[in-house]
Amino acid sequence: MQPFYWQSQYGNFGDDLNLWLWDHLLPGFRDVHPDVLLVGVGTVLDRALLPSGIRKLVVGSGFGYGTLPDMSDGDEWDVRCVRGPLTAQAAGLPLERGIVDPAVMVADMPEFRNIEKKHRKSFVPHWESAVAGLWPAICETVGLNYIDPRGEAGEVIREIAASEMVVAESMHGAILADAFRIPWVAVTTSRSINSFKWRDWASTLGVSYHPRQVPVSSRAEAIIKGARFWGVDFRENVPARSEVRRSDLGDIAVLDREPRQTTLRTAAKHALAAPSTLALWQASRATPQMSGDALLTERKERFAAELERVRRDYL
Repeated sequence: MQPFYWQSQYGNFGDDLNLWLWDHLLPGFRDVHPDVLLVGVGTVLDRALLPSGIRKLVVGSGFGYGTLPDMSDGDEWDVRCVRGPLTAQAAGLPLERGIVDPAVMVADMPEFRNIEKKHRKSFVPHWESAVAGLWPAICETVGLNYIDPRGEAGEVIREIAASEMVVAESMHGAILADAFRIPWVAVTTSRSINSFKWRDWASTLGVSYHPRQVPVSSRAEAIIKGARFWGVDFRENVPARSEVRRSDLGDIAVLDREPRQTTLRTAAKHALAAPSTLALWQASRATPQMSGDALLTERKERFAAELERVRRDYL
């Protein structure tokens, strides 16, 4: 059995954690049933993404992009649970099959326990924002620790766990913060952020998704997201999430993970990002939220029970 996940060419920790999470949740799964695909963390219940003609075991995946595949064929689909009730409803499943995002189980892994707090507040952008935005410099300006979602998944998660509060544009930034019992504030920079998947997860834990609006920070970011930037509209010809390339950004440089030497041009870019800076500063001072301990525990117990049934049937 092999895990399936959506792979960003830039990296995205919320998807990449599938590479090792299932070895913890279902030890030995790789050694059995080579004809079965394990479909786990991510918004991957999309007809265009999942291969046909192979049996798929769905454990906690979500819908939110493209067209939902027909999962009625029991020979090809074994749907144990999905991310939340919105996915369950869309798929014609009983609402109780929408349990929770499997990423909440990461907090129980030994390597992520008892991590020392070293950041008062951190910001985890969406991966598209990280590709083309000025967010590292903006975070430095407003006193936030910047967490790049394109980093190695384990290290990103440790940085989240080491924070006392998280501002999250990345949904899995919020999911992991909540799992580690860290208060969080949701933000969004454009209409390209998928609210369906956020609400799908949030409804399982009794929290809400009412993100604070933060303007895009650069022209390159506006191009990727189909947003407006200083009166220029880039809302046409937005590339699909699987098709974002450096060539889509024209002659605007994609930020490297290490800041470059300040120049007149970069200073001008930072000046243009002033609305983004102010909005992110305000978000970092907003009242955060977090799910209740009892509800999170109940959802994790239900998910663990599904895992036990999978072990019994497959391992």
